Amino acid sequence: MRERLFSLISKYNLKANSDLGQNFLVVPDIIERNVERAELSERDIVLEVGPGLGVLTDALSKRAGKVYAIEKDHRLVEILRKEYDWPNVEIIEGDALRVEFPEFNKIVSNLPYQISSPITFRFLKYEFERAVLIYQLEFAQRMVAKPGDRNYSRLSLMIRAKAYAELVERIGRGAFWPRPKVDSAVVVLEPKPGNEMVELNEDLVKALFQHRRSTSLAALKKSHHMLGLSREEFKKVRGMFSRMPHAEKRVFQLSPKDVLEIQEFLTAEGILK
Repeated sequence: MRERLFSLISKYNLKANSDLGQNFLVVPDIIERNVERAELSERDIVLEVGPGLGVLTDALSKRAGKVYAIEKDHRLVEILRKEYDWPNVEIIEGDALRVEFPEFNKIVSNLPYQISSPITFRFLKYEFERAVLIYQLEFAQRMVAKPGDRNYSRLSLMIRAKAYAELVERIGRGAFWPRPKVDSAVVVLEPKPGNEMVELNEDLVKALFQHRRSTSLAALKKSHHMLGLSREEFKKVRGMFSRMPHAEKRVFQLSPKDVLEIQEFLTAEGILK
């Protein structure tokens, strides 16, 4: 794998595009472990975002029934189509945040770091069984943080509302070419069953986490404009906020269920539509 990648880099005189967050994984053992974690069989249809030079794609093609690989860089799309003859891989040229996703049931990707948040939330709008994803370490740590943890954030809450997330491996920067400035990590993501998912109002979550160290009550008083309330409108209803569930709980201690209870209260009071 490693030899294949550097052979292609040399052959095409490639330079990684930092604007697209290109850092190619070059350690075969990590690639193999991630393929194993995906628990693939011929019935599986895999979505890969950012196939790069096809090293992971090649491993996936040998285990899955079908692989869809979305690549934004036209240079890499041309190389993939020229250098590989995969019978079960379809290369989709385009921006993974905008292109229409094909049907899939698993995701395995070394994600471009700068789209980590939007692409993860886009994934969670689809039904799938399991995702094995590589992120920047700090982002991965926030994904799996629990209420009350130092790293617990809006991202942690929104992931926890929709999925089970586990950080399963830390990856040193030397495992990539070119070498990134930070370490990375592998996260396994599995959507929760429908009856366990918590649907949250994103404006409310943003308003709360603008002031994550404050109490819920104080956070919403400071961010009432994010709920669509003018200063005058807020003055009329501010007494109601003190009756809100979890009013004195710090924002970084709130679970998805806690936020849902706040949301239901504010909806019943006519604050949230």
